[in-house]
Amino acid sequence: MNFTRWSARFPGTQRRAAARTEHAAAQAAAQAKRGEGSVPAARGGRADPADRSAPGADGGPADPTVSGTGSGTGTSPGRSTGTPAAVPSLDELSVSEVIGRLPALVALVHGPEHHVAYVNDAYTAGFGTRLPGAPAHEALPELGELGLLPLLDQVQRSGKPRTAKNRTAPGGTNTYTVTCTPVDFPKAESGGEAEAHTGVLIHLADVTDHAEAVERLRASERRQREAAVTLQRSLLPQELEQPDDLRVAATYQPGGTEAAVGGDWYDVITLGAGRTALVIGDVMGRGVRAAAVMGQLRTAVRAYARLDLPPHEVLQLLDGLAAEIDASQIATCVYAVHDPNEGLLAYASAGHLPILVRDEDGTVRRAADPTGPPLGTGGWLHTSGTIPLGPGSTAVLYTDGLVERRGEDIDEGVAALERALSGAQGTPAVICDRLMRALGVDADHDDDVAVMVLQQPARTGPDAELFHNAVLELLGGVEAAPRARAFAQGVLASWRFPVELCDLGVLAASELVANSLQHGTPPMRLRLRRTDRRLIIEVTDGDDHLPRRRRAEPADETGRGISIVATIASAWGSRRTPGGGKAVWCEFALPDK
Repeated sequence: MNFTRWSARFPGTQRRAAARTEHAAAQAAAQAKRGEGSVPAARGGRADPADRSAPGADGGPADPTVSGTGSGTGTSPGRSTGTPAAVPSLDELSVSEVIGRLPALVALVHGPEHHVAYVNDAYTAGFGTRLPGAPAHEALPELGELGLLPLLDQVQRSGKPRTAKNRTAPGGTNTYTVTCTPVDFPKAESGGEAEAHTGVLIHLADVTDHAEAVERLRASERRQREAAVTLQRSLLPQELEQPDDLRVAATYQPGGTEAAVGGDWYDVITLGAGRTALVIGDVMGRGVRAAAVMGQLRTAVRAYARLDLPPHEVLQLLDGLAAEIDASQIATCVYAVHDPNEGLLAYASAGHLPILVRDEDGTVRRAADPTGPPLGTGGWLHTSGTIPLGPGSTAVLYTDGLVERRGEDIDEGVAALERALSGAQGTPAVICDRLMRALGVDADHDDDVAVMVLQQPARTGPDAELFHNAVLELLGGVEAAPRARAFAQGVLASWRFPVELCDLGVLAASELVANSLQHGTPPMRLRLRRTDRRLIIEVTDGDDHLPRRRRAEPADETGRGISIVATIASAWGSRRTPGGGKAVWCEFALPDK
């Protein structure tokens, strides 16, 4: 189809064509004045002088179609002796000839219903033969399936080109980037007047290879992210330990698909004698490396926690380890220990956000300093602090992804968390979900989030009968041992334990008291404590030398006390107490009812 017959022009083409015509006419007039009727060709190679008929041999004009790089008389090699040949004007070419040879798919539609005027060969090869004259929604159904018909209306109304990227053709085989450009051309004359008409030129560039490469890249990124998330989740505790005196729940939400996985972690570690360690931390950085460092730190925390050290000493050990693992990686961390006997949460912080505690009356408090620098920085002595955690209280430990927002001060996020916590009721798991929703954390959140919620229940009624404490101050000398045995016998009988368990408990109390009387210093105290799952016997004194289990020789009269306790009890241990002294304890699991 010849577009010249339609006089189809892009906007501004008529002005450019007229300018070129005037320029060509001026050149022709100038040549006519100089008597130049044609453009001489460059001389060819050296001709045989005997052959006078050879073109250019007698100095006459050469064939205009011949050119060469030979060295003619008075010319430099490779140079033409005449003016360059005239370049054909673009107006001499048919638009259909140009567009028909394009590898891209091109179609032209016109009128309000987008009647088909033209499709090139590439379009026919891609979608089949299309007859002109019919509306686009009938003749070009692929445009409707690509969602381009509304785009054609927009282009025709606005007179501005529009582009739609990555449109997949029917069947999902090819992907195109489509550009729709408005075209003005006169309609066929009607009644002696030419009526202006508007059309749209549709250009479909095949970007299938690019789209497939992008999809492969996205699939690779998804696989890497899934691997990092799997690693992250596998390094977190699969099931939290549930202490006797606390209710604990935690949740982890990885960042959205545009964010790489971070190094947030949490853990709950039962220390024995009813005490529980709680830890939450955040390794700076993203990806598998951060998750791997997080896993090493979490493993180290569990190992150090078994030493039953004060919180600041655990962080001191972690600080040195973090620098050894990777000097370029730093981490923030809070390590806290809950002691039900004291009703306190002792903690130490390495650059982490403050613990929040809500009392039974709804008042929310922040754990005050001390806060040291992040782990891995070195050169700092961490210190411990305490915050009350009585019956009915709820504490929240969290990472910065919960409260940090771009363009906002992080204190504003912590304040928002305080407001959300003051009104959050329910179990720890329910409170975790409510805090996440209140702070706007969803699947598209741009950072990892870890939240841990612990509650100290306020027990009443039959539930309270399962938790008891009894304390005896050990005064005097050797006579304190029989008083301790009598005290233990009476208390365990009043708690209605089986006879066998009572006997084992009295024996363990007697051995621990005897060991303290022999090796310890005043003040001394015997504590008996029962929960719904275990019996705990603990003796404290003023000497900080920790006992150890050793093998006694047959002739030895001492050294068997700790071995006896370790044999009959479910677990035993010792630790140094704040302010000096030590505590030695053992546990007995209660029989299932």
